[in-house]
Amino acid sequence: MKKLFRLALVSSLSLMCFSCYYDELYIEEIPEIPEDQVVSFQNDIQPIFNESCIACHNATVANPDLREGNSYNAIVPEYIIAGDAENSEFYQKLPGNDHPIETGFTLSVNDIALIKGWIDQGAENN
Repeated sequence: MKKLFRLALVSSLSLMCFSCYYDELYIEEIPEIPEDQVVSFQNDIQPIFNESCIACHNATVANPDLREGNSYNAIVPEYIIAGDAENSEFYQKLPGNDHPIETGFTLSVNDIALIKGWIDQGAENN
């Protein structure tokens, strides 16, 4: 009986230790914004900043200042290359991409897609 118990215990521990692993890290793909969908800075981008960014990017903790009324002039053209999100420093350093400080969160792929789409559409103050 003891041998059966030991066998069951060793088998259970082995299964528990080696059954959960990942062969590769799953990275969620950023969806493409359709060309006919206009991304608005005021209606789409600023709400992302308000919800996720201004706790730090508020002119006292970190630059750029992403508070409403200041954000557009703070990021365009210094951090953004209009029409080219991939080469824009702002896009490259979003939480979820390569933010310079550990934020404790990442933006959703939909938020990142909106920001990318807005930049690729010319980063207009609309």
